[in-house]
Amino acid sequence: MTQNTEISGSSRLGPLVDLDVVEATLRAALDAGGEWAEFFAEDRESAGAVFDEGRVEEMNSGRDRGVGIRVTAGDVTGYAHTADLSAQGLTDAARTAAAVAAGHGGTVEMTPFWGSGTAAARVAVLPASIGTERKVALLRMADDAARSVDSAITQVTARYAEGRRRILVANTNGLCAADDQVRTLFSVGCVASGDGGLQTGRETVGYTVGWELFDTHDPAELARRAASRAVTKLAARPAPSGEVPVVIARGGGGVLFHEACGHGLEADLVRKGASVFAGRVGEQVAAPGVTLVDDGTMGPEWGTLAIDDEGHPTQRNVLISDGVLTDYMWDWLRSRDVGRAPSGNGRRQSYTHLPMVRMTNTFVTNGEIDPDDIIADTPWGVYVAQLGGGQVNTATGDFVFGMTEAYLISDGVITEPLREGNLIGNGPAVLAEIDAIGNDFAMGSPGTCGKDGQGVPVGDGQPTLRVRALTVGGTAA
Repeated sequence: MTQNTEISGSSRLGPLVDLDVVEATLRAALDAGGEWAEFFAEDRESAGAVFDEGRVEEMNSGRDRGVGIRVTAGDVTGYAHTADLSAQGLTDAARTAAAVAAGHGGTVEMTPFWGSGTAAARVAVLPASIGTERKVALLRMADDAARSVDSAITQVTARYAEGRRRILVANTNGLCAADDQVRTLFSVGCVASGDGGLQTGRETVGYTVGWELFDTHDPAELARRAASRAVTKLAARPAPSGEVPVVIARGGGGVLFHEACGHGLEADLVRKGASVFAGRVGEQVAAPGVTLVDDGTMGPEWGTLAIDDEGHPTQRNVLISDGVLTDYMWDWLRSRDVGRAPSGNGRRQSYTHLPMVRMTNTFVTNGEIDPDDIIADTPWGVYVAQLGGGQVNTATGDFVFGMTEAYLISDGVITEPLREGNLIGNGPAVLAEIDAIGNDFAMGSPGTCGKDGQGVPVGDGQPTLRVRALTVGGTAA
């Protein structure tokens, strides 16, 4: 059955905070000098297990609850957080934040709350209701399945994680909203050993869903794919070096657009002048046919939220349309400064952090070409099935990404696996060099986006597409 937590009626976020205490805390912030104040309450539960070398290596669980108070006065922001949820503890935090903001105080009226409903956690079965033995059984199943693929598999690490995060956001403009977020993740990493050394393979599945994740995703099949990936790479040849056509498999390269382009479209970086896209709304910044979207409402994807961490509904934001830059992503503070509405992209890692502009689910939309035709129309190049980590300079768009799975394209056919290669380029240049977009859109693996020391869950994806020329940093001539 669908789990549902409501604060209306009981006027609470679960067992966390009464709404009359929220209102009193915000009034204390105004009385102490604030012009505007925000109350962010969070109740976070997590659990997980790691299975390695044929046994459970780690079991963990935790719960963290607290409140962050943000107060503004003019252009100054004060922030204080506390795990003391008593009325006095919250009032003290509000006064501390207001003292930092150092406003005039005492003359600002608070708008009555105009909403108090909690978005239901849209899950069939809460993971916390499932016994530990069933979770360990899935890990053991994955270990057995991976090792059955080939005797070259010498190490298997399987990981299960679950989390539930309930938030309440209220401010002195009258906003009052809450959300109940449940996420479940399973991943398998394999190491294969051969004459050429060690190679790895990894598969991860994670969604904003409950235990029903395993109704549609088989841990054993996930493990077999990870093991096969590692074994295949044992026969890999060194990647070529130089500028070549690169075809990126569906879902496998979304992280490139997230990192190399998405961060540059976040309004805080744009306003600091730390983005190559600053001041370019209305300009052609990508090849015709390229549309880039950030969508926090995208079904059960990893970055999906009912509201952002400032209480505003998430939405589908078209950032680039048919190659033309149309908008940036906005949080409340940046949107207030320019007199526009926020886009639902104000996010924070926890109640101990200030919100900032962050992505949710960021992706390139479908084209019209059959992906097989893209391969067949590429006489020679590199096919990237999966990208790994990388580095990006948002001010210039320059990036370096590792290729965790790649193959050589020869005479329009995917042939030998490649190793030891990086993709090196520039985000805006890559957008301009896309010359073929497939019709097979898919989201990639769930991810955690890091920015200014904060990590938040995000998704990314794209259809199969080809970049006309991209530098591959390999070890072969």
